Amino acid sequence: MDSNRKERGRSHQNTLRSAGYRKANSVNLCPTFLEQGFSNTPPKQIFEEADVSAGTFYHLYKSKSDVLADLTQFMFGNQFNVAGKIVGENPDPVLLYAVETSIQLTLAELNEVLREVYVEVYTQPNLVALVHQKTAPELQKIFGSYLPDTDGSGFYEIEIGTAGIMRAYMARPCDVYFTLERKLNRFLRTTLNIFEVPEDKIDAAIQTINSLDIRSIANEVMRQLFRMLEMEYQFTLSAPDAKEEA
Repeated sequence: MDSNRKERGRSHQNTLRSAGYRKANSVNLCPTFLEQGFSNTPPKQIFEEADVSAGTFYHLYKSKSDVLADLTQFMFGNQFNVAGKIVGENPDPVLLYAVETSIQLTLAELNEVLREVYVEVYTQPNLVALVHQKTAPELQKIFGSYLPDTDGSGFYEIEIGTAGIMRAYMARPCDVYFTLERKLNRFLRTTLNIFEVPEDKIDAAIQTINSLDIRSIANEVMRQLFRMLEMEYQFTLSAPDAKEEA
């Protein structure tokens, strides 16, 4: 019995060491992903900057997208917390959804590396699964009164569809014909109709978004997000470059 207890103790210590080691290597790789992009970070650079062998890395992670999963969970939680502070206390839930999604779409226009990170998150099956799991309960809180017969599974299914719309809109850069304002308006009208929000509330939400300096707001969210990442992961990022026009 004592030997079994000792073995379980050693196993638990090894698990804790692996978790700590995995966290440490996520710390090493986060600035690389955010400064040069996910696709531009080759496996060889990952091993070198994490200061591990290929064998050790793949013992901790199945792929480099697993490192991005750690970063994703931090980014999405804090991104929406910052957005919540911008709209103030006790905001209308539909307006909060409109602000959060508009900020995310605008962030993708302001910074090409963030666009790639977001699109990658919405493309990789294991990463977009995290998004679905986090977002579906929030959608039910926001839109449950408009879809009273839809349960948690139903909102999860709807989230799969609306996440696909979000990915498509983030991946498509704005241009002279498809401006940021048109992108935000079309995205909000499409998704809010899916949730059966009344037309007058949709019009009011879009009118509020159009009245905001969404580029400045998103730029400030981006800077706050990068500062939070620096504090959480203890590294210094180069100042993010924002586009003059989106």
